[in-house]
Amino acid sequence: MICRQCPRNCGVDREKELGFCKEGEKIRIAKIIDNFMWEEPPVSGKNGTCAIFFSGCNLRCSYCQNYKISRGGVGKEYSAEEFARLLEKIDSSSNESIDLVTPTHFSNQLISAFKIYKPKKKVIYNTSGYESLEIIKEISPFIDIFLTDFKYFDENLAKRFSFAGDYREKAVTAIKAMHKYRPNVFINEILDKGVIIRHLVLPEQTKDSIDILRLIKKEFDDPVISLMSQYVPSGEEGIGRKLYALEYKIVLNEAKKIGLKKGFFQDLSSSSEKFIPHF
Repeated sequence: MICRQCPRNCGVDREKELGFCKEGEKIRIAKIIDNFMWEEPPVSGKNGTCAIFFSGCNLRCSYCQNYKISRGGVGKEYSAEEFARLLEKIDSSSNESIDLVTPTHFSNQLISAFKIYKPKKKVIYNTSGYESLEIIKEISPFIDIFLTDFKYFDENLAKRFSFAGDYREKAVTAIKAMHKYRPNVFINEILDKGVIIRHLVLPEQTKDSIDILRLIKKEFDDPVISLMSQYVPSGEEGIGRKLYALEYKIVLNEAKKIGLKKGFFQDLSSSSEKFIPHF
């Protein structure tokens, strides 16, 4: 099958060759962590989520904390039928939700699996935000919360870090679709279904972060945001330091100033290698 699952539109037959994501046709899982507590409260809940980390990525960011798996070829392969059986098994576990981490390049396969077995637990689509409209439309009936990044405003930053100069355009369009197909629903002031927009503040890039916050305020109605400070140098990128407290404070103050108060805000203590899963 010719692969057009993400905006890169590689057009390769992944049964015969690898796409940009460095993965073939079968779903590949690098790691599964039960009762994972390091996601936002609507995802983790009281008992944690079952975090399924997929191998490969359609962005392969140069500062990726999970770079050991995002370059592809790591882990166990599953057919759609096998993944459906895995979902069924997780449904009987103590996890409060199922967290699909970096699923974009396997989205067609995941849709096939969901058609075999639709989980009773909450399903989280944990994405970079670099998505196609068609995939968001097709997978949304099976997703409870879209946990999406909004990484860059400036196209030069997107090119430099993620080889995707059209990132902002694609992310805005995709996130609007997420809101359309899965509008926010709150139960006792806790997000039960809907969209959480994540942004990781990068060292030296406070202006870009402020531009993103202003864009979110302008483009999305009553958004739920998650502002993150957890940047840790991966060893592949030139920004060889963590985020300064002042940089994060500047971005936090902007969020407050423009009225983006609904969501989650990390402490600087989150910028630690201990929060990165061992692969």
